[in-house]
Amino acid sequence: MKRLFDIVFSIMFIFFALPIYLFLTLFLVLESGFPVFFIQKRVGLKGKLFSIYKFRTMVKNANEIGPYNTAKDDPRITKTGRFFRKTSLDELPQFFNVLKGDMSIVGPRPNVERQKAEYQISDWELRNSVRPGITGLAQISGRSSCTFEERLYYDITYIKSYSLLLDFKIIYRTVMSVVLKQGSF
Repeated sequence: MKRLFDIVFSIMFIFFALPIYLFLTLFLVLESGFPVFFIQKRVGLKGKLFSIYKFRTMVKNANEIGPYNTAKDDPRITKTGRFFRKTSLDELPQFFNVLKGDMSIVGPRPNVERQKAEYQISDWELRNSVRPGITGLAQISGRSSCTFEERLYYDITYIKSYSLLLDFKIIYRTVMSVVLKQGSF
């Protein structure tokens, strides 16, 4: 049922958001040229690697001049990128990841492989026992202000208490946080 919801929701979202995708693409090209997408290998369901899609928010060679994570005032982030990140617009291409089956609308955020060392093996395997999501319990409970331990707690809590109703609540809180600038997202 979850996969069916993901497919239907993503198709509808992409269809209605197509003008937004085109506008954001144009905006990026005018500011900093091509490519407009940032593509990175992430860890998905059962540890399988996949390519995650995001609108590019950093300078073109960001991976070569800094770490995989970003600091609050990271100089690699472009002016447009700051706006995209603040409004979560950079995440919109991930609806294509959902259609491909690499991701779900709701689930733990996908890690990069290097992060495996931060986890106990059992926690790493549990996190990767479900499809990673565009949004999740950790994102609506503190987003980047959460510590590693808090994010792990929220991710495991989500996995152990999953229901479609919980997904709807997380989606609702995500929309409220992004659109109305409420909560901690």
